[in-house]
Amino acid sequence: MYDLGIINGNLYIDGKYEKLNLYITNEKIAKISNETYECKESYDAENKKVFPGFIDPHVHFELNVGKYTSCDDFYTGSVSAAYGGITTIIDFLDPIATGIEVEKALNTRKKLAEKSVIDYSFHVTIRNPIDEIDNIVDEMRRLQIPTVKLFTTYSESDRRTYDKEITKLLGLTKENNILVLAHIENDDLIDRNPAFKVKDLPKSRCSESELKEALKLASFTKDFNGRLYMVHLSSGNTLKALVEYYPDILNKDFFVESCPHYFNFSSNEYSEENGFLYVMAPPLRTEEERELLRANFDYINTIGTDHCPFSSEEKNKDKLSNVPMGIGSVEHSFNIMYSIYKDKVIDKMTIGPAKIHGLYPKKGILAVGSDADIVIYDPLSTYIIGEDNSTCDYNIYAGKEIKGRIESTISRGKFIIKNNEFIGGKGKYLTRKILY
Repeated sequence: MYDLGIINGNLYIDGKYEKLNLYITNEKIAKISNETYECKESYDAENKKVFPGFIDPHVHFELNVGKYTSCDDFYTGSVSAAYGGITTIIDFLDPIATGIEVEKALNTRKKLAEKSVIDYSFHVTIRNPIDEIDNIVDEMRRLQIPTVKLFTTYSESDRRTYDKEITKLLGLTKENNILVLAHIENDDLIDRNPAFKVKDLPKSRCSESELKEALKLASFTKDFNGRLYMVHLSSGNTLKALVEYYPDILNKDFFVESCPHYFNFSSNEYSEENGFLYVMAPPLRTEEERELLRANFDYINTIGTDHCPFSSEEKNKDKLSNVPMGIGSVEHSFNIMYSIYKDKVIDKMTIGPAKIHGLYPKKGILAVGSDADIVIYDPLSTYIIGEDNSTCDYNIYAGKEIKGRIESTISRGKFIIKNNEFIGGKGKYLTRKILY
């Protein structure tokens, strides 16, 4: 007898839908069949779409940025994510500069994440690690953390990693089965004028800074035979240039992540009265760049949210330098993106991030033996986004009408969300192994 059966659903398997029954035992998918079998509990998914649980490879829960800490801790953030069909998140360790710091940083974040209701993992984060790359990579391998994030900016807080270390790290990726993640902005092109206001954000962090640095890092990736993952690409100009100049390494050695807000908003928001709510890095781009990004969606490998909200009071500051950067969207990311791209977005939130970040085939697919992470989606439901389950006191998507809605989320065979009600859950820490 199976623990749970999802009956009569339209299962998303290998890019197409099949009307089948899915059976779960001991947290795993045990059988997929058109036959009916006995199970302890059944869920009728007639006329519903059944997806693999979504993976958000880029969140910042409980992130301390000095004066402020992002609104959602690992409990509230994971509950909000579960309402959005997300069953796995990858957060970040606090920045380290030496190999000896990695394990302590991991233990600190793991302790905070114990209250997550969904599964979780972490990327190592480095800050100006002079002559420490080998030691950091050794620790990553020992601790089974195959991804490491660097910044090409934030020199003012000593978080920038310079070209010597970047190229050294890229040269070690393939032999060590690791992946470099990069926040890509040219530090020299960022204007930190202390007089800047919110409306000046596009001038402060100009589009050219992303474009120029992305092309440089793509050249490094190619020249040093490395693997790199660009986080939160913001501009269609950047994506178009990468497609034009580096088609041979895109989706092979150079991967691109973008975020829902770059597809849905433009830099025009910064001239509005509540423009401070949209302050993030990199910032929203022009309407032309947004449209170009939308048109080149096929070249995006993954959708991450970069979920990092701060309260409206914390963000409502006169000077740009005083505004904490970040917004939230884990609860709405799939619904928002699916409303634009339909089935084209599914792989970018399931099998795509699973393969790139070392979670496949445990996560990201509906297959026998994989974790029973499942989303049940009602394509006929229509609703208007209102308050959500984040602790943030505003939602930039509020008022948007959406057709189609996630009604239930299952993590390792247990309902976290059932018929739009929170049931509860207990996430697990995941080690990862990249398979290329």
